[in-house]
Amino acid sequence: MTEARPVLLLVDDEAPVRDVLGEIGGREGFEIIACANGADGLDVLRRRHVDLMFLDLQMPDLDGLDVLRATREMAVRTRIALITGFGSIDTAVEAVKLGAEDYLLKPIDLPRVRELLRNTKRQFEDRGTVFSSDAALAERLEFCGMVGRSPQMLELFDLIRRLAPHARTVLISGETGTGKELVARALHQLGPRRDKRFVTVNCSTVVETLFESELFGHVRGAFTGATDHKQGLFEAADGGTLFLDEIGELSFTVQAKLLRVLETGEVQRVGSVDGRTVDVRIIAATNRQLERAARDGTFRSDLYYRLNVVELYVPPLRDRTEDIPYLTAAFLRQYAREFSKLISGLTPDAERRLADADWPGNVRHLRNTLERSALLCEGHLLTERDIAHALGGRGNGASGGDESAVAPALPPAKEKVVEALGATGGNKAIAARNLGISRRALYRLLEKYDLNETGSSTPQVP
Repeated sequence: MTEARPVLLLVDDEAPVRDVLGEIGGREGFEIIACANGADGLDVLRRRHVDLMFLDLQMPDLDGLDVLRATREMAVRTRIALITGFGSIDTAVEAVKLGAEDYLLKPIDLPRVRELLRNTKRQFEDRGTVFSSDAALAERLEFCGMVGRSPQMLELFDLIRRLAPHARTVLISGETGTGKELVARALHQLGPRRDKRFVTVNCSTVVETLFESELFGHVRGAFTGATDHKQGLFEAADGGTLFLDEIGELSFTVQAKLLRVLETGEVQRVGSVDGRTVDVRIIAATNRQLERAARDGTFRSDLYYRLNVVELYVPPLRDRTEDIPYLTAAFLRQYAREFSKLISGLTPDAERRLADADWPGNVRHLRNTLERSALLCEGHLLTERDIAHALGGRGNGASGGDESAVAPALPPAKEKVVEALGATGGNKAIAARNLGISRRALYRLLEKYDLNETGSSTPQVP
């Protein structure tokens, strides 16, 4: 893959202007997208991140100020330089208020154009440097497939190193998606059984009536359908490690038999009277409060205390938000390679969205969101809209809520605004939602169309 380049969007109905600016931008190392009207320009901004836009003020369909308003309504962090052949102080002031960074008069000041391009390219390179640094640091921080530099994770990594050579029974607790299986695998990889098998069983997915057979095996004829002898998972893991994920879902019957195996080191196949000795390290994991379950009688207390020789707690992502940039960089770099995309970082709004989210599914939730976002991303930077779409359009605790997730390309016409306010009896919150815009946008439209808050024209003072 070639390297990602900053994106220059040219929105001007005059082809010679687009050609000249496009040639200069190309020489400065930009990817060029040229549009002959404002609607096409907004369509580009709706789909991907743009670093710099040169925007003509006078165009036949939408003028530059309308495009500028719609751009800011979409919460797009694009640098914008407005170009006009008919300059005025009022227009310049309005453009600056709407977020334009520069106001260029025709004939265009080409040295100023080059300065804007170079400043934008430096910002692009700075973002890329930060992302590359985070990704490189993530590689250095990586510990047996886990990434973290928060105090909680560093303490966890230290405990794993100290326990791996010695502990034969370990209980791992933590919420769903925190990485409990990675902790179990780290204990196995760093321990003396690393060359033996690591066998995993999810206790919540095995049918209860077959669980004894899965764990301990069975002999031919032990039950209907047992047409042959079968080795259980304990025997399969002999000499190695057996990871019992979601152990809190075991039935009481299986809990009693598991306790016996832990106490005696002997398994008995279903239907057999003979026992077999096994040497297995047991690592169990749960997202339940097993101590409380033992007190409530929903989990055997003797099994809980037998498992809880050593307990490792994996913190939720919300308690270690300082790790999010490094996890993000690691996952994004992985998915950029997998999907052959030139993703070189995130926009500041996207970073904020990730940092402020609740992540009820923890690291797994973050990873899946970034995978979907990378698939959706059409540019070189992951945007807040990419993340919002990957989250299903929900605010999910992120800043911006539902107002900036997906914004309209064009402002609603005056008649639509009047109709929406009339249908809701002047309720601006509902009217804005029905129009698909934010309340702030609705207030701006009321001012633009000279309407009062009920949708009627503002009376003129004689």
